[in-house]
Amino acid sequence: MTGRVSIEYCTQCNWLLRAGWMAQELLSTFGQELGEVALIPGTGGIFRVLVDDELVWDRKERSGFPEITVLKQLVRDRVSPDRDLGHVDRVRPS
Repeated sequence: MTGRVSIEYCTQCNWLLRAGWMAQELLSTFGQELGEVALIPGTGGIFRVLVDDELVWDRKERSGFPEITVLKQLVRDRVSPDRDLGHVDRVRPS
């Protein structure tokens, strides 16, 4: 286990449940690859996800929250790049 994910969330916006759910999803998917998932309370509309101190998602920069499938791919690309995420990696028909 080597990866560390931190999810910074806004307490003023009541985003704890969203952050907790995303943490749970990441732990369920990457239980062997992650050493830690931290929830970090903040203010001012913050919702940022970092993997090993590298920013992978910022709500303000990307104008919204990540879909869980996208977040899993971003985390996978950093902690276990060769891993197949099954249906998450399948391209949806347009």
